[in-house]
Amino acid sequence: MTSNREIQGAPHGTDRVGTAPLLLAAADLAKSFNRIPALVDGRIALRSGTVNALCGGNGAGKSTFLGILMGMLRRDSGTVSIKGREVDFQSPAEALDGGVAIITQELSPFLDMTVAENLYLGREQRRGRFFVDDRRMVAEAEEILARLKFNIPARARLRDLSVAQSQLVEITKAISRRSEILIMDEPTSAIGERETQMLFDAIRTLTAEGVGIIYVSHRLTEIFEIADDYTVFRDGRFVGGGAVSEIDRKGLIRSIVGRDLLDHRREAKSFEGAKPLLQARGFSSKGKFSDIEVTLHPGEIVGLYGLLGSGRSEFVNALYGTEPRDAGEILIEGKPTEIKTPADSIRAGISLVTEDRKQTGLSLTASVAHNITVANLPHYARKGFMDGSEEAKSVRDHIKRFSIKTASPDLPVQSLSGGNQQKVVLARCVDTNPRVLICDEPTRGVDEGAKREIYAFLESFVRAGNAVLMISSEISEILGNADRIVVFQRGRIAGEVSGPDATQETLVHLAS
Repeated sequence: MTSNREIQGAPHGTDRVGTAPLLLAAADLAKSFNRIPALVDGRIALRSGTVNALCGGNGAGKSTFLGILMGMLRRDSGTVSIKGREVDFQSPAEALDGGVAIITQELSPFLDMTVAENLYLGREQRRGRFFVDDRRMVAEAEEILARLKFNIPARARLRDLSVAQSQLVEITKAISRRSEILIMDEPTSAIGERETQMLFDAIRTLTAEGVGIIYVSHRLTEIFEIADDYTVFRDGRFVGGGAVSEIDRKGLIRSIVGRDLLDHRREAKSFEGAKPLLQARGFSSKGKFSDIEVTLHPGEIVGLYGLLGSGRSEFVNALYGTEPRDAGEILIEGKPTEIKTPADSIRAGISLVTEDRKQTGLSLTASVAHNITVANLPHYARKGFMDGSEEAKSVRDHIKRFSIKTASPDLPVQSLSGGNQQKVVLARCVDTNPRVLICDEPTRGVDEGAKREIYAFLESFVRAGNAVLMISSEISEILGNADRIVVFQRGRIAGEVSGPDATQETLVHLAS
């Protein structure tokens, strides 16, 4: 085990970090809920002008740890110090006053307000005592957006922005408070590669000014690109840390999951001459996508890749029936099939794992059991009454099949970790007995161990003669799982690649 003193290291081969002053130090933090430990030994050391990547699987204790740092949770024991002075924040407001800000995964914008109004909500610039100085707020908002190189109009309303732009506004809001310590919790979960690079440029600007950043992400590629140091939690404990330059990807995975994971790549298969399971022909929707044709064969995983706004998610939503289309037909096993609603899709043997499990995939306050069976309730009805025993058996089978970690199927699904929530979404989709599974970012916010479990499920699903249509923004994920990859660019298909032609360079070239 690496000691907390050893966490610090040089950023990408320089020695600046080793001599940088310590901004934040946390040691021996512990927290239990109903006598069940969620955090046993949480610790981190963050120095000025550096990025420390906080790593760990779902349920490792990271969220509890960050909640304590931000004053959202009261710690049972341990210490937190800022610049050598011990602090005990009682609320997020106190943490903000103490120079600590957080950017969370969940967006909380006020849609009918402008970007500038969102940035300064609760701390509006004023003329005199009673009048809000809109002109000054817009000017300051434009200044910080320009400094961060975010091309977003300060007067635009949040309702008119994309999800990616809204996420950048949330990031700007936290940065605008001029906090010395910034916590970023999965900041790229809702943005594409272009916006991610914009964020990384902003992070480099901030660290050059001395800001310290705690960066949480399950995307290991990001950690190796942007972080100076890493800290690993497992099972609620600090298990190690050090300089990112002194560890490789396999070593970091081993530290996170407690074992080695083999590189994932599906065995190449040929479907030439095979009878299609599903064909989407001539799909068009004005302003979103045009003349899209995609074919899936039994046993095949087809990947859809493209930059944010390329039309890939809009296409699968139209295919599933959650969004309208202007033109296009669907053939299942060669037969034209009318699909206008999700109910039509389910009857046709198609199920969708949505991009955002918390907004569109789950009913967070409902039980795990309800979330698993809600899409297939008619199946459990007998003469107008629910067959509770059959439903309960199905829930137990799905929990076992997907290794969903829950103390009871009656617990609200919001009590589960992100990885287990995602498994519940998959279980709900499988409960409708589909032949085609559409997965839009199926491993977003999921740790490496849970990712491999999801990959294994997808492999077993298609091995049974089914097919998967998978969208992913992670190039390594789509290269490792897809038999063929269809690349979207500006609402059209830019190309299709498979086998040796499927490389990172090819995908980026076609997508951009």
